[in-house]
Amino acid sequence: MTTTPDHERQPQAAPLADAALPEIPFRTLLYRFIFFDWLFKDVGGARTAIERHAAFQHNRRMSKYLPVYLRRWSFLTAFDFALGFLLERALQATLLSAWFFTWSCVTATGMVVIMVAWIFLSQPPQP
Repeated sequence: MTTTPDHERQPQAAPLADAALPEIPFRTLLYRFIFFDWLFKDVGGARTAIERHAAFQHNRRMSKYLPVYLRRWSFLTAFDFALGFLLERALQATLLSAWFFTWSCVTATGMVVIMVAWIFLSQPPQP
């Protein structure tokens, strides 16, 4: 029987403890699920050209997550519009349906903002 010296053994992966994962409040999780601004850095707040370039490159890398947010916002738009349509047709609740139609317009505007940001950040760098 041969034994392997201690310096040649492969380290065993330690199981994750519950204390190793930070506890994030539900409000923060919900905000991060709906809004994407926490992923990006402020290019205008950078002091030097190097910091601006680094922030812009970071934003370009994070732009790969924008389609996920676009899908979430399109679901919100469709949900608000469908709820407004249902309330208007089934319950004749015009004021309540106007509320949901207004929110569908707001979320549709958010979708446009997400698409423009995604298109802008996905473009190859210009010389």
